[in-house]
Amino acid sequence: MLKILRESLLNAPIVHRGKYHYFIHPISDGVPRLEPELLEEVTEHILGMVSKDFDKIIAIEAMGIPLATAISMKTGVPFCIIRKRQYGLEGEIKLSQETGYSKGELYINDIFEGDRVLIVDDVISTGGTLVALMSALEGVGATVTDAIVVIERGDGVSRLKEMGIDVKTLVRIDVTEKGVSIEDIHE
Repeated sequence: MLKILRESLLNAPIVHRGKYHYFIHPISDGVPRLEPELLEEVTEHILGMVSKDFDKIIAIEAMGIPLATAISMKTGVPFCIIRKRQYGLEGEIKLSQETGYSKGELYINDIFEGDRVLIVDDVISTGGTLVALMSALEGVGATVTDAIVVIERGDGVSRLKEMGIDVKTLVRIDVTEKGVSIEDIHE
């Protein structure tokens, strides 16, 4: 299982941003192109790992969008995008987030008290975005039925676990100047 994901990660190019070794991958960057077979494999695996008790899917801009789209198409459940741009709509929630290599504001729209949401995202490293998002959703009164991220890198998942937040991942990797190594993969 996850043969396409495994192979694509092991062949991912590495670029350097200061001391940070950044892997370039279709799931996390949309570059190189995201082949339908990879998206299908990942989507099917996600659906096999999560509860089906959700009425909205939440995707974090930008690369959570293809994942949420595919899951929405398979389940018939609508999705909302957590955006990096403010729209000023009634009920919009602003949250500040910080990742391993950036920080900024995100904006939540169309999530309300009582909503049961599935959070999907491409990569987790520090967990900063999910911590901020979980807090905001709790403040609104929404229930997170599952949070699932395709690629785990760094200590974000263990950090969130210490806070009582469960995040599922498909694959845990490490990245060095030599490339990606797979530390664990959900079979």
